[in-house]
Amino acid sequence: MHNPMIYRALAALLGYPQQDLLDALPEIREVLAGDEDVVRGVEPLLQQLAATELLELQQNYVQVFDRSPSHSLHLFEHIHGEDRARGQAMVDLMEEYKAHGFEPVCEELPDYVPLFLEFLSLCEAEEANRLLGDAVHVLAHVGKKLADSGSHYAGVLDALVWLSPVTPEPLTVPPIRDMDEALETFGPGIDGVEPLLKPTLPQIAPVNFYPKGSGPAACH
Repeated sequence: MHNPMIYRALAALLGYPQQDLLDALPEIREVLAGDEDVVRGVEPLLQQLAATELLELQQNYVQVFDRSPSHSLHLFEHIHGEDRARGQAMVDLMEEYKAHGFEPVCEELPDYVPLFLEFLSLCEAEEANRLLGDAVHVLAHVGKKLADSGSHYAGVLDALVWLSPVTPEPLTVPPIRDMDEALETFGPGIDGVEPLLKPTLPQIAPVNFYPKGSGPAACH
């Protein structure tokens, strides 16, 4: 059984670099030490964080994540783009958080990966595995993009793929649409396609990060 604190440690590594992160590197290493495969994945990033000036780390982070949409740490951006379904997906994920007593205090959207990982660290193992298994297709997609660009942050996503009970499947990236077009078409879709995350009242809708018609995913 994996230590749930691993999710919190990986969340910290994916956050914007601050001095408190650098100060916590020994503690993060200690948390991750129980899983050799996870350590192997994140070791290059840990070394980079330990050996690089903070300002340079921050500049690199902005370059990697803020200036490269394909590296976005917002899960639904990779499956919904600017589609109207993205808003409902956010609502459903926030309801999932609230149903488990998790109240985010930051201003990030609920699908922000570090926030999602913080949530997983508070879940029971079975629930964390289920949710990570749903999200792993997107996480693996982002990890590959990061690896293709030579970023050490890819190792954190690789670690999450390793921790997942589900083997990721290829992700179909939605087309990028102009925001004005998205606003004009907001509302019921003429194609009748249901959003990936649909509300089911009065119960909380199950959170799925991958099209339901793709077939069952294989396990490790």
